[in-house]
Amino acid sequence: MDRLPNSPANRWPCGSVSLVTESDPSAHAPFLRLYVEHEPALRGFVRSLVPTLQDAQDVMQEVALALWKRFHTLSAPEDFRRWAFGVARLESLEFLRKRRRDRHVFGDELFDLLAAEAESAADDLAEERRALDLCLQKLPEEQRDLVQGCYAPGTRIDEWAARMGRTAMAVYKSLHRIRTVLIDCAKKQLVREGFS
Repeated sequence: MDRLPNSPANRWPCGSVSLVTESDPSAHAPFLRLYVEHEPALRGFVRSLVPTLQDAQDVMQEVALALWKRFHTLSAPEDFRRWAFGVARLESLEFLRKRRRDRHVFGDELFDLLAAEAESAADDLAEERRALDLCLQKLPEEQRDLVQGCYAPGTRIDEWAARMGRTAMAVYKSLHRIRTVLIDCAKKQLVREGFS
C-alpha cells in the first residue's frame, strides 16, 4: 500500500472524503510529494502507450496538469497511484485520438509500406553483416585481432596502440587498410550470393 512517509491515512490533512479543494494552496505539498514519488512509474506507463519519447513528454505535461486540477477528487493518498494511472491512460487515449484526426499522421497504407521497407532494410543489413563476418574470418589472425580489439566497446585506440607498442596513427592507418579490404570482400560476397 502506497503511503506518504510520516503521513498515515488517519492523519491525512483533509480527511478521507476529499483531500483538497481546487483552490486550496495547502494542497501543493501533498500533491508534489505523491506526484514525485509516482512520477517515474507514471512516465514509464505513458511511454508504453504512445509512439515516441516526445509524445510521452507531451502527454506527461497534460497528465500532470490534469492530476493537479483533479487532485481534490482523490479520496486517500494510498489511492494516488491507481488514480494517476487512470488519468494517464485517459490522457494518452485522448492524445492518440487527436493524433488520428491530424492529417499529417500516416494512413494505414503508408504505415504498412514504411513498415515493409524497414523490414526489407533490416533483412539487407543482416545479409551485409553475415558477409562481413565471413570476410572478417578470412583475415589473417593478427588483423582480425586488431579489428576486434579496436572496435570492442569501451576501447580507446591510443590505449590499444600502446599495448601493441605502436603509435595511434599507425593503428588508424592499419584499420583503414583493413576496412577497405573488408568492404571489398563483403561486396564481392554479396554479389556471389545474388545480392546487390
